[in-house]
Amino acid sequence: MKKNTKTIDYQDKAAGCLIGLATGDAFGDAARDPENQFLYGITMDFPEKETGSTDDTEFALLTAEILIRTGGKPAPEDVLAAWKEHVVVQDELRRGGASEREAAANIRKGIIAPDSGRFNAFSYTDGAAMRAAPAGIVAAGNIKRAMELARIDAEISHDRDGIWGAQAVAAAVAVAMESGTLDEILHAAFQCAPPDSWFYHSLKRCFDLLDHYDNKLEKAWMPLHQILRCENKAAVPEAVTSALAIFRLTDGNFEKGILYSGNFGRDSDTIGAVVGAISGALHGLKAIPRDWVDKVRKPSGTCLNFTRGKDLIQMATDLAKLI
Repeated sequence: MKKNTKTIDYQDKAAGCLIGLATGDAFGDAARDPENQFLYGITMDFPEKETGSTDDTEFALLTAEILIRTGGKPAPEDVLAAWKEHVVVQDELRRGGASEREAAANIRKGIIAPDSGRFNAFSYTDGAAMRAAPAGIVAAGNIKRAMELARIDAEISHDRDGIWGAQAVAAAVAVAMESGTLDEILHAAFQCAPPDSWFYHSLKRCFDLLDHYDNKLEKAWMPLHQILRCENKAAVPEAVTSALAIFRLTDGNFEKGILYSGNFGRDSDTIGAVVGAISGALHGLKAIPRDWVDKVRKPSGTCLNFTRGKDLIQMATDLAKLI
């Protein structure tokens, strides 16, 4: 669905995507903090105390680095090399997701992709979806390429729903990078879920529910939680579906999407990261409040040491050059 590239500022959109992802990550993490909930009830802005990045932002930067190093043409061995350099070498992944920890443990045992993702107790979780946005940036307008890049990245730590969730995020970002409509973005994500999958089942139930409530956010809010909630809040059929629902319910508006995804509960940092990445790619950096940009532009390295102090806008610029 390539449009006239003269009318699209890919660098602005790429920066909006990465900064949007980091904003949703940090905002969602802050909003679920018990102290913050006690002080404010619901969170409408970043709280006073310092807010750092989590694994969502930092693993997305790992994906970005792989894409930049390979000129946008990564192979499974490139993903493995990057994980060995930046993930496996760390004694612990502070605040890292279970799927990533399990994948790192598999690699240390000599088990590599796709088995490192397939033989993983958390293969269905959103750990690959949270880091998939950079694939959508470099595949702007090309859904098939976005899905393939997401698969290559995801299979080191995930399988089936875990991969399909990553592909859905990458595809949605790819369409948003080309300024697609809300329906086009959501359709791209939806087509990544095989009809017989748990992910598809959740998406179908979710969007039927939103239709029933005529996309009225307040009316759909509690029923949405009730039909999607499962034992593991990070499961793709719950978390990624929740993010796509919030994106639709807020009409793709960046600030509104961040506020509602952050206050959604459950895996709110990943839900926020996905919503922020898609809406940031759609509207560009200019749609994000300047003070939010300044708060998240340079990650804290909380999970992956190599990301500390990286400039997200520079990384976005490098990714945009690969389009």
